[in-house]
Amino acid sequence: MKVGFIGLGNVGGKLSGSLLRNGIELTVHDLNQDLVEGFVGRGAKKADGPAALMRECDAVITCLPSPAASDAVMQQMLPEVTEGKIWMEMSTTDEAEVKRLGAMVIERGGAAVDCPVSGGCHRADTGNIAIFAGCDRPTFDRIFPLLTTMGRRILHTGELGSASVLKVLTNYLATVHLVANAEALVTAKAAGMDLNTAYEAIKISSGNSFSHVTESQVILNGSRDISFTMDLVKKDIGLFQEIAERNDVPLEISPLLVKIFDDGIARYGERELSPNIIRRLEDATGLDILAPGFPAEMTDDEPEEPGYEVVPPR
Repeated sequence: MKVGFIGLGNVGGKLSGSLLRNGIELTVHDLNQDLVEGFVGRGAKKADGPAALMRECDAVITCLPSPAASDAVMQQMLPEVTEGKIWMEMSTTDEAEVKRLGAMVIERGGAAVDCPVSGGCHRADTGNIAIFAGCDRPTFDRIFPLLTTMGRRILHTGELGSASVLKVLTNYLATVHLVANAEALVTAKAAGMDLNTAYEAIKISSGNSFSHVTESQVILNGSRDISFTMDLVKKDIGLFQEIAERNDVPLEISPLLVKIFDDGIARYGERELSPNIIRRLEDATGLDILAPGFPAEMTDDEPEEPGYEVVPPR
């Protein structure tokens, strides 16, 4: 299968790297030509644009920063969608929007999948990330070899759009945990606790979370670098809030998170690294939440393994 990939940023560059590393015939496109040339140097082909990519490939993957960007790319690709073509949307996007764009693809005889990833850039880099996939079962079976090349745990979530709902939900939870971790670490410091000990206490306890064992480490190191910025967090939690509002769920924590990140962006800028949301509390208390022995960035120390389907209990 000839595969096209649009969007070679923090996540897309790592996912497409897994495809290339595992021998998939890959053609790439990105507005940043330096990124494109880097892939060409590793054996990928370069496309003239999204339309050419759809015309020349069996499946085209998009991994873009916003629903608007996905729409702009789709408008260029759509005339080239024919029977049997597959569009795989790996961006974190809105359920309604992926359904709208997917319907256009399906109307022209193609297949559409929303297949966002979860688990951090460090796991995207090794092909060990989790992938959700929303589509009909025959389409899922067709793309399964690609999904298991890019990720380890693959979950078929149901119809088109379902994966995007679950991705936004999981990103919301990760944001809740990030903000809670920030409050816990600052409070520990203020109470005179050793932060290395506090980190381990949380890690081995019922207070642990994926966010703690990843983001808390780069917070304590001081780099605060997980290759994710405050504007992207605001987008994701905003999408979660919209889902709740469409379904008449009266949330309480979510609106507060939106306010917290609005304030963080106003103070530090929208491109500030998201773990630096803790700076609001550092500034308020005068405390530096730093400790020795933690890494500046996360790396996946698990070996790359073949992916497999996760089947929910019934």
